Amino acid sequence: MQLQDRIENKTLRAIAEKVEQNIPVDESDARYMLATNDVLDLGTIANHIRTRLHGDTAYYGVNMNLNYTNICQLRCPLCAFSCDDGDASSYVLSLDEIEKRVSSAVASGIDEVHIVGGLHPALKLDYFEHMLRLIKKIRPDIFIVAFTAVEYEHFAKLNGLSIEDVFKRLIDAGVNALPGGGAEIFASGVREIIAPKKIPGQRWLDIMRIAHSMGLKTNATMLYNHQESMDDIVDHLFKIRQLQGETGGFKTFVPLPFHQENTQIESKSRATTGYDDIRIYATSRIVLHNVPHLKALWMYLGEKMAQVLLRFGVDDIAGTYDNEKVVHAAGAKTPDFGSERFLRRLIEEAKLVPVRTTAGYGANGGM
Repeated sequence: MQLQDRIENKTLRAIAEKVEQNIPVDESDARYMLATNDVLDLGTIANHIRTRLHGDTAYYGVNMNLNYTNICQLRCPLCAFSCDDGDASSYVLSLDEIEKRVSSAVASGIDEVHIVGGLHPALKLDYFEHMLRLIKKIRPDIFIVAFTAVEYEHFAKLNGLSIEDVFKRLIDAGVNALPGGGAEIFASGVREIIAPKKIPGQRWLDIMRIAHSMGLKTNATMLYNHQESMDDIVDHLFKIRQLQGETGGFKTFVPLPFHQENTQIESKSRATTGYDDIRIYATSRIVLHNVPHLKALWMYLGEKMAQVLLRFGVDDIAGTYDNEKVVHAAGAKTPDFGSERFLRRLIEEAKLVPVRTTAGYGANGGM
């Protein structure tokens, strides 16, 4: 039976026909999908795409978070993690402390380190080069996902270097891929409210284009359920799709539900419902036909919703993330660590085959 024959909703059936014929959906299709209550039909289309890309496989990672400082010059209203230098809760990890944390995590069996932090006004590039080389010395084959586009822009300005030179030096020191943070939502009006000092959305895209040109694969994120409109979400998705069409450098798209506790931003309405999350993730999978992976961070969504989304387009539920701080500072109620057994169980109970991988997805990680 063809995909469209399994869809009852007339409009979604037309979208399914496009998917069957490998015709990219358009913006009006995306708006319809983001508003529909026929989430089972929508999920049938999204699951068809995830199955076409990944079969019955779903991915997870065994990794640690390394948030090297919470001191940040931006102090974005959306952020509950950042501090001013001198605040009682502010910190900067010394290289000795980083060595201890990474050595302990490596001994426990991690494959990957995920590194992000605040824009510290005094941490020069040599601190980060030493950090990366130290981590690679502990385990040479460990996969390092490090620093958002916002951090790379900061490093370039603080050190009087081009973005290209910063990438060259940090790749040489050990960076393997980039996380997708800092994208938030590209709409300038909303960005002025939630992150007024952060680089513009277009600059985020420009930095990712440079990263891709230098051989780095990256994630892309989208923060939703704060001040954005449906049109802002559509704009964000299609700008990601356009850049991916140019570079092919995005390996994973990661929608992130906003957590407002301890931030200066009130959500536009309420916490998301299951229907809201399903619409966002399934629509993302259908719109971003050229991005191979769709990731649901179980720490942001909760384990039950992340598990459900495995049947609505998601093929990756993220990692163990030992000692995650950013979303928990904003009130996430999930644990700040998940065991490998826990992640495998979530996937297996969704009747899928768990595959351990890194953010690079490697030889056994699909596309």
